[in-house]
Amino acid sequence: MEELIETWHINNRANLRLLGDLTPDQLATPLTKGKTVSGQFSHIHNVRLMWLKASAPDLMEAVAKTEPTDSKSQLETALNASAGRIAELLGRAESPAGRIKGFKPHAAAFLGYLCAHEAFHRAHAELALRQAGLAVTDKTAYALWEWGVL
Repeated sequence: MEELIETWHINNRANLRLLGDLTPDQLATPLTKGKTVSGQFSHIHNVRLMWLKASAPDLMEAVAKTEPTDSKSQLETALNASAGRIAELLGRAESPAGRIKGFKPHAAAFLGYLCAHEAFHRAHAELALRQAGLAVTDKTAYALWEWGVL
């Protein structure tokens, strides 16, 4: 499970890397017919909480939902908190083949599902920024793919 949990934390660091490099104007940028950039990060956190509520409600203690209007600092704090709780949930599965309540088939697939979901929303954030002419720097864009150093 160590490797799965580390993979989860790398995914979260990719979220934080992107979020950390954004300006307030970039955070307020909306995707055409979609969430703002900050709304994408808020959604990521809130979906994590949805899974915690369904799978391990005890892990919800002292972790609150976020709003698309929350500050970058509030979003960073929330993402770190929910990432830690999801790591704990993964650890409870005890093995990649272990179970996550309410999810089939196993913990390894749950991790894949969460990473895919969050990458989808990172891509939406980047798309919104490109459409608005506020794209992230090449350094940031490439850093999101450097999982060996995130």
